[in-house]
Amino acid sequence: MLLQEEIIFEEYFRCYCIGGKHVRIMQYDPRNPHHLRYATEGKSPDPKLLKTVEEYTLKLCKYLGYDFNTVEFAVRDGVPIAIDFCNPAPDADIKSVGQENFDWVVETTANYAIERAKAQKDGQDNLTWGEYIKASVGGKPLIAKAESNVAKTVTPKKITATEKAKTATPEKAPAKPKKAAAKK
Repeated sequence: MLLQEEIIFEEYFRCYCIGGKHVRIMQYDPRNPHHLRYATEGKSPDPKLLKTVEEYTLKLCKYLGYDFNTVEFAVRDGVPIAIDFCNPAPDADIKSVGQENFDWVVETTANYAIERAKAQKDGQDNLTWGEYIKASVGGKPLIAKAESNVAKTVTPKKITATEKAKTATPEKAPAKPKKAAAKK
């Protein structure tokens, strides 16, 4: 189960990703009827935003291990937010995606299938495994690379004995035994 918030967006993109390296970014409006969702008329998207959307699409598909997927992004305040990214059998019907997108999907998928067939090695595992599966099987955390980068860039501050004393929680000292009153 996945919990999501509603994103009130300014722009929306649906991206095909084939072979973990070929990306087709399409302007898309999920509020329109199905046959008009790709018929968006608006401003041209910012090239920097499109580059970010492409990078995020590739990262998601790499970690999922999908050879064929669509990823949808809602853009709020210039930030692309992945909305739907687990579509290993996405809609590619010419009536809904349009002729240009359909032609791209057919051509790119056919070329990728030929590439994979030529690269086939008998007697070996020729499957595409997602990074999260590889990490899980290998007993490694998914964020190992991120943690190692953080460790390299963040150097802990050395704390002096005086600083330790200032921040330490005072411990209650054991009660001192009372001296017996002197006998007179």
